[in-house]
Amino acid sequence: SVGAGLSYSGEYDYQSFGAQLTASAKTKNRNGELTAKVQAFFDQVDKIIPVELRTGASTDKAPKDLSARNTLTASLSWSQIINKELQVAIMGDVIQQEGYLGLPFYRVYFKDGSVHQENLPSNRTKIPLGFRASYFLGDKVIVKGYYRFYTDSWGIRSNTASLELPVKITPFVSISPFYRYYNQSESRYFAPYQVHTSQQTFYTSNYDLSTFSSSFMGAGIRVAPPAGILGITHFSMIEIRYGHYSKNIDMSANVVTLHLRWK
Repeated sequence: SVGAGLSYSGEYDYQSFGAQLTASAKTKNRNGELTAKVQAFFDQVDKIIPVELRTGASTDKAPKDLSARNTLTASLSWSQIINKELQVAIMGDVIQQEGYLGLPFYRVYFKDGSVHQENLPSNRTKIPLGFRASYFLGDKVIVKGYYRFYTDSWGIRSNTASLELPVKITPFVSISPFYRYYNQSESRYFAPYQVHTSQQTFYTSNYDLSTFSSSFMGAGIRVAPPAGILGITHFSMIEIRYGHYSKNIDMSANVVTLHLRWK
């Protein structure tokens, strides 16, 4: 099969136009499927500069600078039904980005006390490789596992591992405890507060590009009665998920997600 799509998203300081092509083919026994996808995104970023770094400081009437950011992604995946209990998939991407890739409002404090706007290279190559498996333990329990390795041209290496255990309580109610662990090495352009010097061409103190590890754990409950939620036939499913997220760099968050299905 072959598919194509167009997309658009916009925010106050960001616009993105996208296009994609997808092709997939199944094996003769229908147990395996190869999927290839190419995506392109053409973005415009309004660089909102910190007020103290603008020309004329707070009196600057033009604090924005429109910049382009383009992303091209090529993806390949293979899924396979091993037997009635086990399904697996492997996937890989090559992502090439060009243009303005920093965050204009991030300040970087140099060792000499001066303040600068974050400066990062105008190109970046990302390569994630992943493996996914689902194992059916009878009719009521599924074990879902996932692992991903990631590397990029900025020096970051990361590992992601997750496990989810959906359990069917009744034919229409299930719970899904989950856990995800992540770690990464720092970018070669990262340094903490007042460590960078003027001899460096590229610099950032954004801790998303630092060395850290994180965990995300919680559970969800899903209800999908045949007569619909509250007897409303078209309101076919509701799911609530709660998760606690924590980083080892003194950051934590609680996340509540609500999924509704109307058909």
